[in-house]
Amino acid sequence: MKNKLLIAAALLALAGSGFAADEHGHEPKPLHGGVVAEAAHLELELVARADVIALLVRDHGKPVGLQGASARLTLLSGTEKSELQLAPAGERLEARGAFELAPGSKAVATVMLPGKKAIQVRFALK
Repeated sequence: MKNKLLIAAALLALAGSGFAADEHGHEPKPLHGGVVAEAAHLELELVARADVIALLVRDHGKPVGLQGASARLTLLSGTEKSELQLAPAGERLEARGAFELAPGSKAVATVMLPGKKAIQVRFALK
């Protein structure tokens, strides 16, 4: 009888540890129709359109204050490479202009937040 209880307790303990190791479904989702990447415990969403490129920064789903922040974005589209500066505009960093965005374009953002180290993140545009 003791052996059965010991085996049952061991199986129950192993089953619980397997659940604890699971990822629990934390997958950042775009809230503004962009592409999301994670870096430095932050979620960064890049929204790229032909006339505006915006970067939204969230910490556990809540917008991060961007006063005094800036970002440099390197946009790689086919053989073309362009660099632009993003500046605070409300709750996001953005640049306005005319941007050529082909499917499969890539972007590398270096984000500077006040009081923190620079964050670098890569995006693959759809």
